[in-house]
Amino acid sequence: MIALSARGLSKTYVMGEIKIDALRAVDLDLYEGELVVLLGPSGSGKSTLLNILGGLDVPTAGTVTFRGADIIGSSEAALTGYRRDHVGFVFQFYNLIPSLTARENVALVTEISRDPFSPEDALGLVGLEARLDHFPAQLSGGEQQRVAIARAIAKRPDILLCDEPTGALDSETGLLVLEALERVNKELHTTTAVITHNAIIADMADRTFHFADGRIARTVINDHKRAAREMSW
Repeated sequence: MIALSARGLSKTYVMGEIKIDALRAVDLDLYEGELVVLLGPSGSGKSTLLNILGGLDVPTAGTVTFRGADIIGSSEAALTGYRRDHVGFVFQFYNLIPSLTARENVALVTEISRDPFSPEDALGLVGLEARLDHFPAQLSGGEQQRVAIARAIAKRPDILLCDEPTGALDSETGLLVLEALERVNKELHTTTAVITHNAIIADMADRTFHFADGRIARTVINDHKRAAREMSW
C-alpha cells in the first residue's frame, strides 16, 4: 500500500529577478513500511522534497496525499494535525534542550501525543536504556542523535523523515545512528525516508532515489533487501 504519494511536485524560489527551481515535476510514492534513501549532492532538491512531504513547506505546483488524503490543500489545523500525529522528523543537528535529560527531551513529545511509547521504551529502541538521565552535554554526538531519533519515534509516527542524520558525525558513529534507524524501520514498520549524499548508506534501503537538478534522475531497487524484508514479515 502507498503511504505517501507526490505528483508533479515543483518548487520555485524567487529572489528579485532570479528564479531557482528547487524541484521540477517530481513524482514519488513511499510504500507502507519501506525504507528509502534520497541520494544526491547539495542543492539537488532532496531537502525541499522532504520538507514538502512532511508538511513543513508547500510546493509551487503539484499534490501530496497521505493514505489517499490531500495534505497540500488542507487547512492549517489539519496540516498541524498531520505533522503532530503522523510524521516524525530527524535533522542533521539534534535540537535537544540542554537543560533536560534524554528522558525529559523525549517526554516533551510523549506528553502531547495520542498513543506514545514511554520515553524509556523509545530510548531503549535506539540502544540508550543506560543513558536515560544523562544531559546532552554528557552524551556523544551519536548518542545525542539517537535521542533525537527516540524523540521522533516516541509518538509512533507513520512516516519518519530524516535529513542528513549522520551529516555531523564521523563514519563509525554515523553507522550506529543508521543501525538505530534501520531497527526502528524493521521493528515498527515505520515508512522511513533518509536524505544523504553518502552513497554507502544506500545499501540499507529498499529503494534509492538519485537526485539531480531538482529531479529524480534514477531509481534503484534493492531486490536483496526487499526479499529479506518479505521473508521476515
